[in-house]
Amino acid sequence: MTFSVAVAGASGYAGGEVLRILAAHPDFEVVTVTANANAGRPLIEHQPHLRSLSHLTLVATTAENLVGHDVVFLALPHGASGALAEALDDRTLVVDCGADHRLENEADWSAFYGGQHFAAWPYAVPELPTTTGKQRERLVGTRRIAAPGCNASAVSLALAPGIRAGVIEQHDIVTVLAVGPSGAGKKLEVPYLASELLGSAAPYAVGGTHRHIPEIQQNLRLAGASDPTLSFTPVLVPMARGILVTATARLVAGASPADVRKAWSDAYDGEPFVQLLPEGSFPRTADVLGANTALIGLAVDEAAGRVVSVLAMDNLVKGTAGAAVQCANIALGLDESAGLSVNGVAP
Repeated sequence: MTFSVAVAGASGYAGGEVLRILAAHPDFEVVTVTANANAGRPLIEHQPHLRSLSHLTLVATTAENLVGHDVVFLALPHGASGALAEALDDRTLVVDCGADHRLENEADWSAFYGGQHFAAWPYAVPELPTTTGKQRERLVGTRRIAAPGCNASAVSLALAPGIRAGVIEQHDIVTVLAVGPSGAGKKLEVPYLASELLGSAAPYAVGGTHRHIPEIQQNLRLAGASDPTLSFTPVLVPMARGILVTATARLVAGASPADVRKAWSDAYDGEPFVQLLPEGSFPRTADVLGANTALIGLAVDEAAGRVVSVLAMDNLVKGTAGAAVQCANIALGLDESAGLSVNGVAP
């Protein structure tokens, strides 16, 4: 069976990455692509790398243009997906790549986003360890999926095994991320100009203001934390895509380095898209470019009494579009890896 697909926000980075993955998917056929300001223009003008989809023309992002498809991917800014999704049939699989359906707590939404809070949907990180198993189990058969924030899923995957196994403390977690500007979307703003980015590294959303913080805390609570505290500092660096997370947490008294490694090894054993590297090895963003893969390096700083988890992923693939497609596969009963690759692009 082939599933008909519509992608809203198809002229942006996230929408373009969803389309790139779907173009090679054996079970999906993209029939509709939508945009706002770019409606009426050929898709190929805005996604010139997607040659196999050159026959498609962007239409307006309206409910009328999205109804009637088997699957709809919404790659829209926060605040734009909620009302649109409400107009779609319950039988349609809707995957929201924006933020509108990620947060369960309305107070968190009000504090970090503002505007109307929509109901939380099953969260699209299948490998995320929870107290009852994996997040994958909540995705089977669903018709509504909330794709993750890229930074949020990276930090959560880096830390959740230690929380679930009880080898790291939930307080005094410190994370610093090197991130590429594509995570901010395709927009013309001064901080994202080449003359501002090249040869520089710039922190942003410093001091607990980044919108992905409550999402990370929500995920750590799923893994067993009761009230996790998190210092989160992203740093914009001159690479088009990619995230490198360095996350540290206090080692629980009595836990050994072997206990720590076992926690992560057990959590991701058999997972093709989240892999723990051999002891002493640490990932680079170059290793995951274009792949639906998160690679983790792990160490214990015994002098400081802290666990160090370093994770690399492509923010547009495993951080957004790849996760969205992977979870759509699960929801529809398809091969989870359909259309997705663990192989990156090098150099």
